[in-house]
Amino acid sequence: MAQNTPKRKIKDSVFTNLFQDKKYLLRLYKALHPEDGNVTEEDIKDVTIKHILVDADYNDLGFSVDGRLVILIESQSTWTLNIVIRALMYLIQTYHDFFKRTKQNLYGSKKVNMPKPELYVIFTGEKTKNPPDTISLSKDFFDGEKIAVDAEIKVLYQEDEDNIIGQYIIFCKVYNEQRKKYGQTKKAVTETIRICKNRNVLKEYLESKEQEVVDIMMTLFDDEQVLEAYAEDIKNSEARENARIMLKNGRITVEEIPSFFPKLTLEDAKELEAEVMQLA
Repeated sequence: MAQNTPKRKIKDSVFTNLFQDKKYLLRLYKALHPEDGNVTEEDIKDVTIKHILVDADYNDLGFSVDGRLVILIESQSTWTLNIVIRALMYLIQTYHDFFKRTKQNLYGSKKVNMPKPELYVIFTGEKTKNPPDTISLSKDFFDGEKIAVDAEIKVLYQEDEDNIIGQYIIFCKVYNEQRKKYGQTKKAVTETIRICKNRNVLKEYLESKEQEVVDIMMTLFDDEQVLEAYAEDIKNSEARENARIMLKNGRITVEEIPSFFPKLTLEDAKELEAEVMQLA
């Protein structure tokens, strides 16, 4: 794959890189809680889950504020209600880590201290209608019934040049526009950075880490293409197996295989015929 092809999961990577810097993380918090003006960078602790288990999913961003709040945020470019379930799983793991870190006994008689949770999803994709302001397990999965455990997520999707969340959303929308114009190319990446700097969108971040941002956005390996190639291999394997069975049972001729199975060529069909004859 050419080196000038950007990674499809670009926005997630920029999101995590941006908020690894406590300066921007503090700005994010103040965008969520403008009334809390006394919080400093020292009050914020990163609690992002790096890995729940080997090869398991991990969340985009988690941080605690002065030990009284725990905030989990996911960045979504594709709309899905399943984020509610994932966020609940991340929250449970975050609490597990918190109790272990603070050495609190969940089996003791003393009530444990725990930070109040807040869950958010930043939606950067396109949708025919505006997404709801909140989604929840009870409302969206159980028709509003009262359930034993619920999770409610606030959905953030408004473009706003006055706060860092809105700027991040603008950044994603600009990239989507440039990708439509230039495809998955370096030109789309550099134009996105140029336009955003000119609009004063994430300007400080993009100027101070421009090469790092370009490096993040560019990759030799496109995760989505790898997954698509894997899925294509599965489909081809299934097509070969189905064609082999039909050929063995006399339900199809070698010449008919490419018509019934467009993914298979006449050469593939002849290979299958040889396999069937060997097993006969």
